[in-house]
Amino acid sequence: MRNGLQIGDVWVPGRVLTAPMTGITDLPFRRLASRLGAAYVATEMVAAAELARARSDVVRRAAVGEGLPLTVIQLVGRDPAAMAEGARMAERAGADIVDLNFGCPAKEVTGSACGSALMRTPDLACRLMEAAVNATSRPVTVKMRLGWDDSSRNAPELARRAEALGVRAVTVHGRTRQQFYTGVADWRAVGEVKAAVRVPVIVNGDIVTAGDARAALEQSGADALMLGRGVYGRPWLAAHLERALADGTVLQEPGAEERLAIVVEHLRASVAFYGLPLGLKMFRKHLGWYVEQAPWPADPVERRAAKARLCRLAEPHEVEAALAELWRTVTLSGNSAVDIEPQFAEAGAA
Repeated sequence: MRNGLQIGDVWVPGRVLTAPMTGITDLPFRRLASRLGAAYVATEMVAAAELARARSDVVRRAAVGEGLPLTVIQLVGRDPAAMAEGARMAERAGADIVDLNFGCPAKEVTGSACGSALMRTPDLACRLMEAAVNATSRPVTVKMRLGWDDSSRNAPELARRAEALGVRAVTVHGRTRQQFYTGVADWRAVGEVKAAVRVPVIVNGDIVTAGDARAALEQSGADALMLGRGVYGRPWLAAHLERALADGTVLQEPGAEERLAIVVEHLRASVAFYGLPLGLKMFRKHLGWYVEQAPWPADPVERRAAKARLCRLAEPHEVEAALAELWRTVTLSGNSAVDIEPQFAEAGAA
């Protein structure tokens, strides 16, 4: 496996990419995952029409920030003019790559004829791609599913049309929209898209372990892979899989001290970005996943109870203290007990 991926004029310094995920890949998460070694972490899905109108919460989802190795802004929509303006705004904001969402299966998205609903209206999908490609000098990519349902698996044909319009890479989740996230991803079916186009194809769906990553690449023939839900509570996963694919290294999960430091860094970044109380509220989903993914406490019932307690806390300094206490007795490889310098000395401090 080579060390990177060429998308238009952009060199991605890795082949394990992190998907755009609403409510997950905000700027604090992207900064953290990038610091931990992720080569590509896309923004949350951004509504092109609302971005064009500069709605504050939508602009925040597209926040670029400084110091990231790569900025990928994903747009969703159904109006070509709004998509074109969204692409222009994304470029002005500093996007290296503009990605179009033809894959989101959520009812509130497909009900608006967006996301994976566009797999049912390929002519409209093509007008959206053409509008974006003509509006920006940045490479435009597309993320799609295999099709709307099993009777209309049209991803290969839509990918061919995308390539003809100037789209520079295609990501395919190995499920139809009607599957949502049930069953298993069909990586072999992604291979049909790979056979249909010359631009890079990225395989997505059900990739969590190094074994999954190798199998997905082998079965699909894809040029790279994209992680989704596997990064919940594990922002280091992309970097770990990159190393495992490169040299076969068997990587251990972070120990108690390192894991706690990552969680606290994420918490503090969320509070700094959103302010209080929103920053803590936005972080709670991540906090729950961090606790679920940790092996401590060993008893799953006790771990779930700890998660519930932590997610009810109302102040950041309480979360830091309670999480440190939860993992304090953990020692790995002779490490000392978990300790951390408190930042939030009192309620409301940031």
